[in-house]
Amino acid sequence: MPDEPLPEKVRTFPQSPGVYLMKDAAGTVIYVGKAKNLRSRAGSYFLKEAAENLRTAELVKQIRDVDYIPTETEVDALLKENRLIKDIRPKFNKDLKDGKSYPYLQIRVREEFPRVEVTRTPRRAGVRLYGPFTSATNLRAAVNVLQRVLQFRTCTLPIKSSEDRWRWFRPCLLHSIRQCTAPCGFRVGRDDYRKQIKKLILILEGKKGKLLRRMTREMTDASAALQFEKAARIRDEIAALETLDLRGDAKNDDQPEVFPLDPKKGLKGLRKVLGLAKTPRSIEGFDIAHLSGQETVASLVSFLDGLPFKDYYRRYKIKTVEGVDDFASMREVVFRRFKRLHDEESVFPDILLIDGGKGQLNAALDAFRALGIEPPTLLSLAKQEEEIFRPGAAESIKLSRHSAALRLLQYVRDEAHRFAQHYHHTLRKKKLTE
Repeated sequence: MPDEPLPEKVRTFPQSPGVYLMKDAAGTVIYVGKAKNLRSRAGSYFLKEAAENLRTAELVKQIRDVDYIPTETEVDALLKENRLIKDIRPKFNKDLKDGKSYPYLQIRVREEFPRVEVTRTPRRAGVRLYGPFTSATNLRAAVNVLQRVLQFRTCTLPIKSSEDRWRWFRPCLLHSIRQCTAPCGFRVGRDDYRKQIKKLILILEGKKGKLLRRMTREMTDASAALQFEKAARIRDEIAALETLDLRGDAKNDDQPEVFPLDPKKGLKGLRKVLGLAKTPRSIEGFDIAHLSGQETVASLVSFLDGLPFKDYYRRYKIKTVEGVDDFASMREVVFRRFKRLHDEESVFPDILLIDGGKGQLNAALDAFRALGIEPPTLLSLAKQEEEIFRPGAAESIKLSRHSAALRLLQYVRDEAHRFAQHYHHTLRKKKLTE
């Protein structure tokens, strides 16, 4: 239970975008929602109307606490909500549990006449990738507008200039209505078609001001000429183009269900990146969590051949640290874990991953120094920039966001965090029961 009434707690939330998490008496997250204004949106659940509304009444009855995660934009909040619902699966969230992903806009730039596609199963190589977009409907509407302006192809034909059969190919209806320059019938040359695609890329990368200004003039002229249907159509097209900004970053907002992890590839990548003598098989990861900002707990997760090995998961209550001190807590839990392994003459993991930056890494290194034993390959993974730190290395390792090695480390780190939060909820439930 929180120390203050929930309506009072919500008044301390920021008036900015983010995700809010409703919890029951056991501390379990029962609902995740997004908000443009966290204070206003989360506060609406504690009004009389929410308690009487059929859609929210049962949820409101069970809310005993509420937390939030701030985000930079409303789009970030939407994507964060999607990820949390799929990971936590709260019982009051009906949507987004089915594994359905957000769509991308993909340009197959390696093709001689690049095609443009809206897809939920994008490629990793040979494409310019934009998204994920928050609305498939808005994305398709924007692509339709852009196709009318730039006349690129969206078909799946394998067009090659070296094949004479395309010279006699009859273009589809889109060419007749001037929505495609018809590379399929060689009605446009390779270089001219690529100029069309270059203009599309510029618009997708933010340089659409000139196009929007031209369309706004056309809308004004149509309205002045009393062509109201044409003016309304152009207005809707402008609105569709503006929704192109409502998207995530293909590099940073990775959807695991879209780009599944290949564990073997990740392990081989770690061997190469870290310069190891052999491909690692076992990885252990540590994370620290706080219980109500007072009691501190730690989690240990174990991965074998790139997959979770839950028989070796461990959880710890921090015993020697007063207050909140992540560094000292990390030092204690690493000391306890590896002292036991050393005393029992057990095998160390090939890689030990610490959640955090240089501070947490040095704390873990201090534990090994105190034990007087040589650590395994020791790494820390810092959030935000996703930098990999190693003891004694002046520079961090920065891998591509799509790197299998980085994604495997992220999987270990995120699993350690999930397990720590699970322990947090278990202790909280026990405390409430007592």
